[in-house]
Amino acid sequence: MLSYSRDKDDTYTLPAEMFGYRLLTDPRLNKGTAFTEEERTAFGLHGLLPLTVFNIDEQVRRRIQVLREFHTDLERYAFLRELQDTNETLFYALLSQNVEELLPIVYTPTVGAGCKSFSRLFRKPRGIFLSIPHRDRIKQILANPLFDKTEVVVVTDGERILGLGDQGAGGMGIPIGKLALYTACGGIDPATALPIFLDVGTDNEENLNDPLYIGWRHKRVRGAEYDSFIEEFVSALSERWPHVMLQWEDFAKHNASRLLDQYRDRVCSFNDDIQGTAAVATGALLAAINVTGVPMHEQRIAILGGGSAGCGIASLLMSAMVDAGLDPQDAARRFYLIDKDGLLTDDMIGLHSFQLPFVQPRDALAGWGTDDLNRISLLDVIHNAKPTALLGVSAQGGAFSEPVVRAMAKLNNRPIIFPLSNPSSCAEAMPSDIERWSEGRAIIGAGSPFPPIVRNGQPFKVDQSNNSYIFPGVGLGAIATHATAITDAMFMAAAKALADLSPARGNPEANLLPRVTELRDVAIAVAIAVGKQAHAEGLTSGVDADGIEQAVRAKMWTPRYFPYRRAGSNT
Repeated sequence: MLSYSRDKDDTYTLPAEMFGYRLLTDPRLNKGTAFTEEERTAFGLHGLLPLTVFNIDEQVRRRIQVLREFHTDLERYAFLRELQDTNETLFYALLSQNVEELLPIVYTPTVGAGCKSFSRLFRKPRGIFLSIPHRDRIKQILANPLFDKTEVVVVTDGERILGLGDQGAGGMGIPIGKLALYTACGGIDPATALPIFLDVGTDNEENLNDPLYIGWRHKRVRGAEYDSFIEEFVSALSERWPHVMLQWEDFAKHNASRLLDQYRDRVCSFNDDIQGTAAVATGALLAAINVTGVPMHEQRIAILGGGSAGCGIASLLMSAMVDAGLDPQDAARRFYLIDKDGLLTDDMIGLHSFQLPFVQPRDALAGWGTDDLNRISLLDVIHNAKPTALLGVSAQGGAFSEPVVRAMAKLNNRPIIFPLSNPSSCAEAMPSDIERWSEGRAIIGAGSPFPPIVRNGQPFKVDQSNNSYIFPGVGLGAIATHATAITDAMFMAAAKALADLSPARGNPEANLLPRVTELRDVAIAVAIAVGKQAHAEGLTSGVDADGIEQAVRAKMWTPRYFPYRRAGSNT
């Protein structure tokens, strides 16, 4: 990669080889029609661009007009991906200025369709594809000078993409989308952000039979060979970038928790599906408590979905209960996790280690009036445990049926009901249905964006408990303070920082979460809280407690064009 430097006067000096059309094809340096007359002369761009010079705001207005003329969100998604690969600065300016409109396009729910269509949408390379057939080349691939500045990596193996399952190489759309939000919401310099896909095959027959599929056409590798490939990846990654922050993303539940546990102390890393989802759910629930008046130590929480995400939420909420004064064992008994085989109980066979803290003792259920004690349903749990809050991470569309919601509303004056699965087709219930079935009393948080509901005769925006409220700030805080690890306590600090920003703190009729237009401010608050917690745990280097906020703000990148001069030129 050709090197370039930023001078003291905020001018970039580009090497002489970066000239003419070559400059226009570099997405990090390309300005398109914003190149000035002087730059067009210095870099041989006259004739390659139309005559008129535009500033970045004018370019944004043109691009948003074009985007709005498309008929489908998938077309808009493809347009934005093409823009990102053509002019990164303009892409992020467009996204930052229109985040409420474009967040559902760049990420959930449209990114799910983008992953399913990834092989057909593929145009230009972005990030790194590491495949088992080329495992002996991992270090060589990572050594590419193009990635010298890497500070944050998002990695997936594509096995559990949103609620869509195994998407194989299409899963690369998730790291790309996540890192776009790291930059737009968290201010992470895109030159330091690297998406990585680990191609271990796929069990998706549609992909395997598709002649256009771009990934490795092989059944998904598992067991010892899979584990050794992950070990080779992590070893090479930490050798190449000793201080990198790694985010594990959309790994299946049988891998997600164990990989996090295995590597979180070797490389500064976290799993957003487990910890990010838990933190945003905890932040939203802490905000909801301000509305219901039921304190944390009195909450009883039913979670539909007993996988790594559901258990991650339960774990962080349990810590909040312990902070509120409950004994850990008493706190654990206040959680009711329902999986495909019903309520998790201590006599079930084949449970995962991360599920064990939340199983209910079978002998404590003897008095429950259920038709089948061998498979206790969600409705059984509601009737007998009388939960104050119901959360869904099951990816089972419609699982929060009318009887379920009405039962919650009968038990609670203000039932907390969060259908958190995404994309929207996998949501446990539509917010409009929850509003109607609860007679307008439910406190609703969704995992995907939905149209406003009608409350008290007025449109009311449903809170989207999206991880974008948490992970950009966590990453920003960790990078800015040079954190050596990311702990559960740091995620609790993030959740509390989010809850402190809740509009409902001052007005119980307001939303639980800030508007998505405020995500950049949210990321700063979360980053500062995370940085302070990391410092308190002795996990930072080179930053003292009083300098954390300054370090966070100094780290934030803003999409704007800088002047260029050509090496060897005084102009």
